[in-house]
Amino acid sequence: MLREEMERELTERILPFWMKLKDEKHGGLYGRVDFDLNVDQNADKGGIVTTRFLWTFSAAYRVTKDKQYLEMADHMYQFLIDKLIDHDHKGIYWLLDYQGQPKDTRKHIYAQSFAVYALSEYYRVTKKQEVIDLALEIYELMETVGFDQASQAYKEEFNREWEEVPNEMLSENGVIAEITMNTHIHILEAYTNLYKAYPTPELKARLEALLQVHYEKVYQNDTHFLGVFFDKQWNSIIDLKSFGHDIEAAWLMDDTIRTLGIENEPYRQMIIDISYNISDYAIQPDGSLINEEENGELDYTRVWWVQAEAIVGFYNAYQRTGDQVFLDRINGLWEYIKQSIHDPRPGGEWYWSIEPDGTPTERDLVEPWKASYHNARMALELIERMDKNDSQ
Repeated sequence: MLREEMERELTERILPFWMKLKDEKHGGLYGRVDFDLNVDQNADKGGIVTTRFLWTFSAAYRVTKDKQYLEMADHMYQFLIDKLIDHDHKGIYWLLDYQGQPKDTRKHIYAQSFAVYALSEYYRVTKKQEVIDLALEIYELMETVGFDQASQAYKEEFNREWEEVPNEMLSENGVIAEITMNTHIHILEAYTNLYKAYPTPELKARLEALLQVHYEKVYQNDTHFLGVFFDKQWNSIIDLKSFGHDIEAAWLMDDTIRTLGIENEPYRQMIIDISYNISDYAIQPDGSLINEEENGELDYTRVWWVQAEAIVGFYNAYQRTGDQVFLDRINGLWEYIKQSIHDPRPGGEWYWSIEPDGTPTERDLVEPWKASYHNARMALELIERMDKNDSQ
């Protein structure tokens, strides 16, 4: 039943919402839909969301074999290579205007990782050599310019010419972080997908080293949480717990472990411990997962992507443990999504978030950080996992 609901969620709610935003004139998708469902055809187009759309429609075609999704992936790929790639200095831009002209030319390793992630997925369904060549070019750029051998960490932010600058784009909560958990988990995600598309011994070694860094530097074995923001020496610089990132990281790390065929008991236990920890610490009586905790103060906002990633993370934990508690968590989250996160208006998709008082946050429904990737992936992951595991 849940598998069928996920298929309907993907094909009847999520993907149709985004497909109707296709910009036939300037490429890509329209960059903004406000809270009242008004489409702004002259809004900026984010680099990250562009790659996430390419990933979404490529993956949707790979799983469903519905050619309308491949046509959308082709459309997004053309926009990426025509407009988003910096053909002079390599890599992808942070932000374009509505016509596809560069507006913020800074480069961020986080954004480059999503280009690798998306291009790898598009290659998996097209097998076009030019696609994997571009993915490998950006991967090499990340490794040669973006990796700090001394700290075994990836740098964060650069200007257009790839000179390092302070990490303003991926720092929050009043700090400027030199190393972030967020960038590292998404590099792991991207490189794992690249390995699925184009496995090499070099990439396997890089992934194994990245897993070790996550286990030794990012994961806090005493609390079972992940650190969020770090200095150059991997010292945590803020007392912050990000519940959605933790449960997302758990299943992403496990995906790497499974993809590489690694048998490592400490890693396996880390995945399980993170999953139980988030389940016990941050799930609410209404079934939802709250956002974060800073300096002991809980943020009770229910963010759309946090609920989606928790469903995948808890299903992964169920597959690891067989514990019914994780299926109960999934059912609670899914009921909460349907009752509160779903935008019930005609043509609506998911709200950005629900305020602690239970009302929808009046925030744009489409913007440079809100795309189809988290909730479409939730549906795709459960469809694929349940096809292989009929225990539900």
